[in-house]
Amino acid sequence: PGGCPDLCECSEPARTVKCVNRNLTAVPPDLPPYVRSLFITGNPLTHLPAAAFSAQRLPDLSALNLSGNHLQAVEAGALALPALRQLDLSGNALISLSPQAFGEDGSPLEELALRGALHDHGVLFSLAALLQSGALRNLSRLDLADNGLLVLPAGMFTALPALRQLDLSNNSLVGLQNVSFQGLGQLQSLNLSNNSLAVLWNSTLAQFRSLPALRYIDLGHNTWVCDCAIEDLVAWLKESDQVKGREALTCAYPDKMLGKALLKINSLDLNCSLPIDLPSQLQTSYVFLGIVLALIGAIFLLVLYLNRKGIKKWMHNIRDACRDHMEGYHYRYEINADPRLTNLSSNSDV
Repeated sequence: PGGCPDLCECSEPARTVKCVNRNLTAVPPDLPPYVRSLFITGNPLTHLPAAAFSAQRLPDLSALNLSGNHLQAVEAGALALPALRQLDLSGNALISLSPQAFGEDGSPLEELALRGALHDHGVLFSLAALLQSGALRNLSRLDLADNGLLVLPAGMFTALPALRQLDLSNNSLVGLQNVSFQGLGQLQSLNLSNNSLAVLWNSTLAQFRSLPALRYIDLGHNTWVCDCAIEDLVAWLKESDQVKGREALTCAYPDKMLGKALLKINSLDLNCSLPIDLPSQLQTSYVFLGIVLALIGAIFLLVLYLNRKGIKKWMHNIRDACRDHMEGYHYRYEINADPRLTNLSSNSDV
């Protein structure tokens, strides 16, 4: 007890253990109990079972760095450490992450780094379930950068009241419509740079305005589409001091607006000849069309009513003409059906 694993470097005065690039396939079982900072990085470690770390043996472990391994699965209870404050899982290829990875009683974890670690679509929903469970209510810093995320599960951050820093940079986010920032009253920094955001809608901007501590938002290097839908974003940028480097934000589409600074856009540049709220406009058009058709129908019925006598006479004339025509056909049929009348008709013709 108190010794150092063979493939690790230990410093009892610094209470640190480093097992870096040692070709480890499992967590060393004989870690010294004095350790506070543990580095197990650059190893072919693929699996963290429930008994990977002993809570009784490692009561003071507060900083755990497992970055740069080949972790794919983290089982329930694998990270249930009573003093854990910092965890780095960056640079792994997680496929399975148990929502009970930190135990059933919650965790004191304050910083979680998952940069470049979410390479499977399903693990994102497992992470969302973990965050929404309330097991990480003390989390103040969350790093989800470099994960190629397109969208985020709804309500993913609603159970993180202590969150101060959220990094979503270097992903492929196309919108934030489903993302709720409500309840993040302590949020100070939000990094959304290097994504594929085309516009931020009023609902998202209203959430930003409602966060009292939010003073740093990075929106750089996104593909802003400068059409009529961007008017609200431009107005918010001009009045808000929350956005870092807002002067450098430029249009990516359409071609005629390429490179133009968002802060320099005005209504004449956008040429909003078509309404933004197309569904309501279509509904208004349908109502107007219905009124026009009803008016035309009423006029048609009125014309019929005013000319009812003439129409009645015209109908009688058509009836008489049809009757005379049918009587002629009937007479010819009788002649053709009777041979005697046929011969008589022939002789008369002769």
